[in-house]
Amino acid sequence: EGAELATGGTRRGIVVSTLAEARFFAAGGFDDILYAFPVPRWRLAECSALAQRLQEFQVLLDSPQGLEMLLQNPLPGGKRWLVWLKLDCGNGRAGIRPTDPEALALARAIAQGSPELVTLVGVYAHCGNTYGCRDIPAIQAIARDTTAAVLEFVTA
Repeated sequence: EGAELATGGTRRGIVVSTLAEARFFAAGGFDDILYAFPVPRWRLAECSALAQRLQEFQVLLDSPQGLEMLLQNPLPGGKRWLVWLKLDCGNGRAGIRPTDPEALALARAIAQGSPELVTLVGVYAHCGNTYGCRDIPAIQAIARDTTAAVLEFVTA
């Protein structure tokens, strides 16, 4: 019910952190879901099944190896992998640092490589490094730094 309220009844545009959540929402009629963790090889089959079932099932990538894995496992029926490049702007959990020279090369490889198989939707950053903050100004500072890093990367 909360997700339906949050989406204004559209049942679109939600983000999940586990595939169990993705399956739960898909069973409830949601058809636009972002799995907000770089796809591990051992979860590829589950991601593929969701991508085939839903109108839009989106995933994160943070490495050339992840991109190669998706390219080597195309979706059937003309569907494409819908990909967000995961940037690590200080959380340290997952993603590629936006200042890493490999990050821009990876973004270009996703966007220009094989768009009929893998399509770059955008970039994604999670401010999980706010979890340890003790006050609002500290959270706001991390949000500003993350926003600046993402905007600088996208501009490049």
